[in-house]
Amino acid sequence: MWLRLLDSAWGELLQIIANGCFLMDTSDGRSERLLVRAALDALPVRPGPRLLPGGLRVGFSLAEAAREPRWGRIPVAARDEAVVEWHRSGPLPPSSAAAPADSRPAPADAPVTTAVDPALPAQGYRLRTGPDGVSIRHRDPAGLRYALHTLDQLRASPDFGGTGYDIADHPDFERRGFLLDISRDRVPTRRTLARWVEILALARFNQFELYTEHTYAFRDHRQVWQDASPLTADDLRWLDARCTAAGIDLVVNQNTFGHMERFLAHPPYAHRAENPDGFERGGAHRPPSTLAPTADNAAFTHGLLTELTAHVRAKRLNIGADEPFELGTGRSRDRARRDGLGTVYFDYVTAVLRPWLDAGYTVQFWADVFAHHPELLDRVPHGAVPVVWQYDAPRHAVEVMDADGAEAAAWRQRGTELERLRDGFAAHGRLLGDAGLPYWVAPGAGNWNGVLGRLDNAVENMADAAEAGLAHGASGYLLTSWGDNGMWDAPSVAFGPAVFGGAASWCLDTNRDLDLGAVLDDHVLLDAAGLAGRTLVRLGGVYRLLGVPLLNGSPVARALFPDPSLPLPDLPTPAALDAAAAALAESRRDLSATEPAAQDGDIVVRELLHATALAEFAVDVLRARTAAGPGADADAIPAATARRLLRRLDPLLTEQRACWLLRSRPGGLDDSLTRIAPLRRQLLRAAHG
Repeated sequence: MWLRLLDSAWGELLQIIANGCFLMDTSDGRSERLLVRAALDALPVRPGPRLLPGGLRVGFSLAEAAREPRWGRIPVAARDEAVVEWHRSGPLPPSSAAAPADSRPAPADAPVTTAVDPALPAQGYRLRTGPDGVSIRHRDPAGLRYALHTLDQLRASPDFGGTGYDIADHPDFERRGFLLDISRDRVPTRRTLARWVEILALARFNQFELYTEHTYAFRDHRQVWQDASPLTADDLRWLDARCTAAGIDLVVNQNTFGHMERFLAHPPYAHRAENPDGFERGGAHRPPSTLAPTADNAAFTHGLLTELTAHVRAKRLNIGADEPFELGTGRSRDRARRDGLGTVYFDYVTAVLRPWLDAGYTVQFWADVFAHHPELLDRVPHGAVPVVWQYDAPRHAVEVMDADGAEAAAWRQRGTELERLRDGFAAHGRLLGDAGLPYWVAPGAGNWNGVLGRLDNAVENMADAAEAGLAHGASGYLLTSWGDNGMWDAPSVAFGPAVFGGAASWCLDTNRDLDLGAVLDDHVLLDAAGLAGRTLVRLGGVYRLLGVPLLNGSPVARALFPDPSLPLPDLPTPAALDAAAAALAESRRDLSATEPAAQDGDIVVRELLHATALAEFAVDVLRARTAAGPGADADAIPAATARRLLRRLDPLLTEQRACWLLRSRPGGLDDSLTRIAPLRRQLLRAAHG
């Protein structure tokens, strides 16, 4: 292959000749440029689509693509090194706009030059290495931060000294948040919060929300939080500084409508409840949880928010306002009948929103209401951001719906519209996108109600959220890690989902098939044995081995924390129990051989060994129930078996307490441990039966 310079009617031009045959010249290039533009225009609107030019040649296609900031990654295939060299140091850079990188490596001590490039997408960067050093172009400070993080990772690789790089990168979603529930008994220590900031920075989250109900030391509400070991103003200021240094906004997330039972349980606050005497849901009586939608309560929650926001820098806020189960059944009944339940709900939410919007805040709130009241979409004020949540992946939800058995019936009795889960985020996202509203998607980490997590459900749920969000114009992505039923799951159970959620919200196409175990071993747990991350992944799949499809939970947790309103619909087969037991035994062996060098590596191993022991106990409880007959509860277990299980229970609770205190504050621990009391009572009845 050779390059020929010719004089022509168009002036001097260059021709590429291969085996004596003319391939291409530099005379025009309009058709190549048009093809690239047409390809981009024909794609659905989405950030960062990738382009693979059909060969390098004179570089017209590559130059056109490189000029357009909407393109994402542009890998270039060139079979002949001579063509690459002509673009690096020969006469062809003008036609390719010098787009091909020099693939020769940068020296170890190569200088790094940076420059702002307004043409790049928000938070985007272009990193190139070559003999003259490392060049970084970035759109903004965030883009520079991510470029330098990438450079650090490249330099850590043994291949860095022999490889040249040309990397263009930017996020799919501008806002990528992680929500950690600290109100279901488990309040993390500062050390644990600092560890979360490290992991979130690695996964390129730029927003961290601590979900609070009663676990902040509100100045005038000591009675509510005094036994909870709450966060203090000093804690928030400290964490805000840690987050800011890592390029993350710490955002207040305080519920203001439903889930207020920790306040309403105390007599001085009972008058604020929609139903002070409680309510019925799922066939069970429950204590009051929803504030009455009054101006006085809006002012009350404004005071809570004011106290929290005083200690963080971000002009962002999440007011929650989800699941006001009792609304329209008590103090607001007459108004709901007259004006409609949706109007009552949104009038109150607007009263909570308005002062913060007027102060220049961007305010998130849960978007539950719009599924039943789409007519309210026109009332969403500027600056308010609805957040669509769903925590069961479509495939898993469909298994439950298609079975149409006791599990589906129990959730329908609780008022859950199961059909809405079938399409994942698409239907709700389309509704908000078509209304032209900025909105976020919020999948779940699948850690809660599981002990070991539900990892494959979480991964599918997170990918579905990103896919639907991109298709229907979501501007943000909020991964949620809830703590239902006392948050018995160890914090490390959520490490994998956090890494995948960050990757999926940064670039779904690239990370859809991420080797999560390897990433955890290499970058989070630093396990030279390559076992800890893979064991976390295996443990996250144990619930599937039990063969009982559930929503929002695992058979492991249902066995440990029996709830009459949500019983196990079926018991696992002996073969399924054997498969789960084998996976747990393999995980125990691998955990004993791990070598995690992360600062919390020893804690991770200990808490996962304990989680494995809890799951083994749950499997044995289920095995005994299965042997006792179809649908048997634990109180039907033979007396000798029940006594053996009871002897194992107290040591497990002692270790649960010890592992909890390695990561979390003592307040809430006793409340969390009471969650297993129903199982203990059943076993005691069986033991004395």
